[in-house]
Amino acid sequence: MMKIAVGISGGVDSAVAALLLKEQGHEVVGVTMTLGRADEAKSLAEAKAAAERLGIPLKVFDFSAEWQRDILQYVAETYLGGQTPNPCVRCNEMVKFGLLPRAAFELGCERFATGHYARVLIEHRDTEAQRIDNTSASLRLCVSKPRLLRAVDKTKDQSYFLYRVKPEILAKTIFPLGELTKTEVRAKARQFGLEVADKGDSQDFCGGDPMKIVGAAPREGNIVTTGGKVLGKHLGFWNYTIGKRRGLGIGGGTPYYVVGLNAERNEVIVGFKDASIRYDIELTDSVGEIDKSLPVKVRSAGEPRLLKDGIAGIAPGQSAVFYRGDEIVGGGIISV
Repeated sequence: MMKIAVGISGGVDSAVAALLLKEQGHEVVGVTMTLGRADEAKSLAEAKAAAERLGIPLKVFDFSAEWQRDILQYVAETYLGGQTPNPCVRCNEMVKFGLLPRAAFELGCERFATGHYARVLIEHRDTEAQRIDNTSASLRLCVSKPRLLRAVDKTKDQSYFLYRVKPEILAKTIFPLGELTKTEVRAKARQFGLEVADKGDSQDFCGGDPMKIVGAAPREGNIVTTGGKVLGKHLGFWNYTIGKRRGLGIGGGTPYYVVGLNAERNEVIVGFKDASIRYDIELTDSVGEIDKSLPVKVRSAGEPRLLKDGIAGIAPGQSAVFYRGDEIVGGGIISV
């Protein structure tokens, strides 16, 4: 049995993850974090209540300075640069699966667990390495490689948001809900008498209204077609994202979609749906294997699709994540 830290949020998923590990006989420690948000008192109280009901200690860590610097500032800068940020991916990489598990390991915990819907498999393989003294003899080494897979419940799968988690963290991470459906998780919570059994799902990113985070003053600009025709006005290109259709304020008829943003000219570029379909993408800051012939997800919702078939609404700044079957093989930030 191991000492395992479980990220407790106050929701049903994290509570059941901790419950399952405790039932297996592990020593479970709840860990959570404060980020300096005005609305976090309620979620912290719910996390404490869940830990008390489960009979486990709860350690609280303050990451508010890092949250402001690494997440909120990134959100604002990305919007103002004419791209669409992906705060959930960044938060998981740097905070939820960065700062939090490292703090837990410093407490003496051997593993880190959360209520995310995903799976991780550890592949062990032997490899040869030359001795440091450059002799002809070699060493047999056992190399462990974590493999991130989609959850069994595809409607709740969160693997897309986790593709940038560092391998050394992923290798020590457990996803107790990876093989379960949401229905089964709620049933387990009711069976144990958890008050959060029927609590609604929360959004992964808890930063609040993105436009309040941007904090930019309204600035009038043009809504233009791909041919340059002015169709209307807006109060800041950062209020729009690629693929947006409703609320453009440019009248009826054939619907227009946002297909581009020009930060320098403060323009929102619109076109018909076909204009938003892309058959290729360019990536920056990539990790793992990038194989454009594989199915890819350019947003968290939906199934992976092939680029050669065309994908609509691809937004620079978002993540493209490539799958081979259920396994994530790599991904990166969409630049073009």
